[in-house]
Amino acid sequence: MLVAIYDANVLYPGSLRDLLIRVGQTALFQAKWTDEILDEVFDAIVATQPELSGRLERTRTLMNAAIPDALVTGYEHLIDDLELPDPDDRHVLAAAIHADAEVIVTRNLKDFPDDRLKPYGVEAQNPDDFVLHVFGLAPAQVVGAVRDQARALSRPNTTPGELLDRLQAVGLPRSAAAMRQYPGI
Repeated sequence: MLVAIYDANVLYPGSLRDLLIRVGQTALFQAKWTDEILDEVFDAIVATQPELSGRLERTRTLMNAAIPDALVTGYEHLIDDLELPDPDDRHVLAAAIHADAEVIVTRNLKDFPDDRLKPYGVEAQNPDDFVLHVFGLAPAQVVGAVRDQARALSRPNTTPGELLDRLQAVGLPRSAAAMRQYPGI
């Protein structure tokens, strides 16, 4: 089964995080992250929305419960031997190696160059490419995840089409366009 590490920058904003978790629950692949990745996500959220700081521990708990095997631990010993353009990203690659991941889903492709990942059998994909790939594997399951996500949004009520508008705006233009072609969306 494909294993994908989610970098912190794809777990914010919430609409993208929610979709990535929901598609991670489809059993089409195994979604993974670390506490360090989640710390980065929540630090970024608090930097722009400090009023949310008290709710983020609950978000962490819910994320880990949503995909029980998502949390990668025991990778730290690999970090110092890795070289990436941004040394602060080495923990993500270390987690990918430790988890036998094939993909790091990230918005920062330049920070994960192919020549540094290839020796470990890992590639970096932006979230749009990744979601489009998963959609290609099982369109009904991905569209089902979008429908479920839209149903869960009640302030205000959100249609799947409106959710696709949001997802397009946060970096999934090709995925949103492909899903719009699916019957009944």
